[in-house]
Amino acid sequence: MEGKNKLLTKFGFSFKRGGAHSARTMMIKELGSLLSYVNRPNADKNVYFEFIVDKNCLGKRSGKTRLLTYRHLVDLYSLDRSTILFRVLLYFWHRDIDARPLLALLCTYARDPVFRATAPFIFRFPEGAIVSRESMEQYIDSQEPDRFSKATLKSTAQNINSTWTKSGHLLGRAKKVRSRANPTTGSVCYALLLGYLSGVRGKALFQTEYAKLLECNSNKAIELAEAASRKGWIVFKRVGDVIEVLFPNLIRREEMEWMREQG
Repeated sequence: MEGKNKLLTKFGFSFKRGGAHSARTMMIKELGSLLSYVNRPNADKNVYFEFIVDKNCLGKRSGKTRLLTYRHLVDLYSLDRSTILFRVLLYFWHRDIDARPLLALLCTYARDPVFRATAPFIFRFPEGAIVSRESMEQYIDSQEPDRFSKATLKSTAQNINSTWTKSGHLLGRAKKVRSRANPTTGSVCYALLLGYLSGVRGKALFQTEYAKLLECNSNKAIELAEAASRKGWIVFKRVGDVIEVLFPNLIRREEMEWMREQG
């Protein structure tokens, strides 16, 4: 497991104890504004720093707030195109606008362990059920009792519920009600890629923890994957029950070598 996590860390996954959700949500509004301002898929990480901190493209009040905003966005998305998680996020971000909430969620899920741990809790609730901040607090505390102070626990639960709302899994402002996500072609591709990077192949790619975040049955997900293949985004092959999904336009040669070495 340690070797696998080391490989996934090279791809951009994170297994650190901390996470941005103790202070912020998944910041999809800031991410969208930043990517609109930079609007250069090949931009290096220092360009994002310049736009956030020096040019204040997100309109923050102080230099300290700008720097914190940059650090939180790095925690959530890396902002480093040499990292496949961010590079492919950008690829689908510009090709499937409707996928953006779930693209941000998937990347956040891969990079924030505290947020990631709350997925089983959210998926316990049927559509229409109320998901309170207090119940989220209790769940987070049960995972590691007394890790967080009461104030941090409250803000973390609020931020996590807000992220699940921005992704479409919850609805409402003060009162959160369980809803369902709205998967699209780009979000299915990104979920399949995350599963592939984790070592899953074939039909099982449609059953990974990442695919389950989309709340999309396998048949619908396969239809969307076939549509993506016709667009040239991924390669999808199916012969009877045998399925193969490949990502020749998205995974670099050196990244494939890393996976072969790990395999």
